[in-house]
Amino acid sequence: MPDQTPEMNFAALGLQLPPAPTPLGVYKPCLIDGKYLYVSGHGPLKEDRTLIIGRVGADLDIEEARLAARQTGLAILATIQSNLGSLDKVKRVIKVLGMVGCTPEFDRHPYVINGCSELFASVWGEENGVGVRSAVGMGSLPDNIPVEIEALFELY
Repeated sequence: MPDQTPEMNFAALGLQLPPAPTPLGVYKPCLIDGKYLYVSGHGPLKEDRTLIIGRVGADLDIEEARLAARQTGLAILATIQSNLGSLDKVKRVIKVLGMVGCTPEFDRHPYVINGCSELFASVWGEENGVGVRSAVGMGSLPDNIPVEIEALFELY
């Protein structure tokens, strides 16, 4: 049996990609430099182009926040697919920076960002889908989104 490709792995998850987000400022959603793909900070964009909003610890509980991080990961996948044509062009995840918009008392940032990290591991496998990572709390994020994630990938 042939190895599963990232596109096949994603299809098996039964999840839908939102439309690729368009920049809300003066920046590119992603940039290729040699064999690296840099992806700008993404938020939890839903299929209907609306955002999940709210502050973790006040408006959203930890499980809702984890789902928001997964949705943010889906938005990143949409950007990759839109700009590269296929998730199969990505060899591996190198780095993920996850920012959680939360109350000062909230301290489970890594658990929230696992929503995205587990998605990437499902798409690219445990070896290539898990890179280095930071998960930090922020006093506020743009448009009151609960999660913003940027990532660096290695290309084939």
